[in-house]
Amino acid sequence: MGSGNMAEAIIKGVLGAGLFKPADLIASDVSDETLKRIHQKHGIRTTHSNREAVREGGLIILGVKPLVVDSVLAEIKSGCKEKVFVSVAAGIPLSRLAAGLDRETAIIRAMPNAPAQVQSGATVLAPGKGVGEDALALVLQIFESIGKTWVLDERYLDAVTGLSGSGPAFAFVMIEAMADGGVKCGLSRDVALSLAAQTVLGAARMIVETGDHPGRLKDFVASPGGTTIVGLHKLEEGKVRAAYISAVEAATRRSEELGKNR
Repeated sequence: MGSGNMAEAIIKGVLGAGLFKPADLIASDVSDETLKRIHQKHGIRTTHSNREAVREGGLIILGVKPLVVDSVLAEIKSGCKEKVFVSVAAGIPLSRLAAGLDRETAIIRAMPNAPAQVQSGATVLAPGKGVGEDALALVLQIFESIGKTWVLDERYLDAVTGLSGSGPAFAFVMIEAMADGGVKCGLSRDVALSLAAQTVLGAARMIVETGDHPGRLKDFVASPGGTTIVGLHKLEEGKVRAAYISAVEAATRRSEELGKNR
């Protein structure tokens, strides 16, 4: 329900991984244009009716905007008995979702991030009470099709939002700044941006695939008296570490505030 960017990323992921066939999926949305595009690109069924989507599905992914969650829950409540319900609506707690649905509905909160659109997402799942092992295993498979997935208690989701939810934007700023440095030193914009993006991608893969601490990998690159250690000194002068820590902390606190206001 709700067929925006994240929903389409999930559709693409599960179809690409062979978890489901197009005939197994149905998407609902208010937009004719959105539904037409999704049907043409992915071959799945579409509908304007949230009730139809719930009636047809055994596992329902709620991808509507947080502001309309309550009205959507009221619309579908009568059809949610014995369903598995996964919400990617940011900031809506399990308690609020449970209050709007049938008590027998198994509910999982999911916090994916933007790189899910290229199957490189980071998702944290927070299962509610009554979520069975089989249901959680299926949802894990779904989100593993768009990246990597972790299971944590709901109390950590604000920190997850501050780090992995907002983090891609922080990384984009870093990549853009590195590219600007390349342009300042004479590289063309296209070459500088491509080099910066590939450099950050490669560095991230080194951490993920080697399991080494980033500090150790940093020391591996920074040879005595070389170019890298001079550049690292400038980053330390600019308090880049502190700025990134503060950015994650501020985003986390904002997530907490938004959750209380909703």
